[in-house]
Amino acid sequence: MRIVSNGAGPVAATTAPTAGERVESTSAATAAAAAVVAPGAALESAVLKPAAAALASMPEVDEARVAELRDAIARGEIGFDPSKLAGLILRYHGGRG
Repeated sequence: MRIVSNGAGPVAATTAPTAGERVESTSAATAAAAAVVAPGAALESAVLKPAAAALASMPEVDEARVAELRDAIARGEIGFDPSKLAGLILRYHGGRG
């Protein structure tokens, strides 16, 4: 067996780290990881801001209006062709299943 030196020199002996030191080490690692992720998060935020604003400006679902339309369809006042709806859904989704 041949031992090759890497030029690093002797390693100093240390005691086992305390719980506080481990937390600090973990915090440092977390901070370093956050620094790497931060540019992507900033980009994501810039991309999502307009979408979030558009979503916030949309009205809530008007349950009374939905019930009114459902009743009108049931009474036959509004025409509804389920085959046409199915065709439109298939066309919109490209026939993917």
